Amino acid sequence: MYSEHVAGVSADYYTRLEQGRERRPSTQVVDALAAALDLDEDGRGHLFRLAGLAPRAHATAGDRVDPSLLELVAAWPNNPAVVYNRAYDVLAANAIADALFSGWRHSRNLLRIVFTDPAARSFYRDWPDVARNVVAGFRLGYGAAPHDPRVRQVLADLLEASPEFAELWARHDARGKSLERKRFDHRDVGLVELTMQTFDVRSSPGQELVVYHAEPNSPSAEALVLLGSLAATPPQVY
Repeated sequence: MYSEHVAGVSADYYTRLEQGRERRPSTQVVDALAAALDLDEDGRGHLFRLAGLAPRAHATAGDRVDPSLLELVAAWPNNPAVVYNRAYDVLAANAIADALFSGWRHSRNLLRIVFTDPAARSFYRDWPDVARNVVAGFRLGYGAAPHDPRVRQVLADLLEASPEFAELWARHDARGKSLERKRFDHRDVGLVELTMQTFDVRSSPGQELVVYHAEPNSPSAEALVLLGSLAATPPQVY
């Protein structure tokens, strides 16, 4: 492979490093590999963790969401907001997020929604991009805490349940979420285009907060207002 030659290591050495069989790589070798592979900061950090040259996270991260964060999330009536852990389990969501994701009927694990919910491929307008990104984000969390039992359980379940997940997992892409735009095709309000911001929850390492917003005065902003109204309307009893 060209990248390995540029970094001055053999393809066999690179394979052993990637598979965790090379236990004592030097910082210089890993740094050269990161440069040759043109890795961003997420990818570079992931490679250093694989090489044992960066601290691992605790084996398990707490799933309790700080009450003040719950209050903040609830204060955004028109901004879907979600808190999840390294395993992509949804730990908290505000009312508009519950409405956007239709009450999480299939699962409250984002990976299982993307890869095992039949409705996901029409709900996410750009499903292939969403699938690639969610696997790369999960890989990054796995690299930080590979012994987390919940992360390992989700990984094993998805490898068995979804050949598409297994194929993407084998690519070893690792990157965190950044500023993104997503398109949702919601059954009640139609197409919704949102910008997504992701924040690390500093008080609970391993948790992330995702907040969506629509362009002001856009059809998507109107769709979110309508979605919030529908969510707030109690069902009629006949």
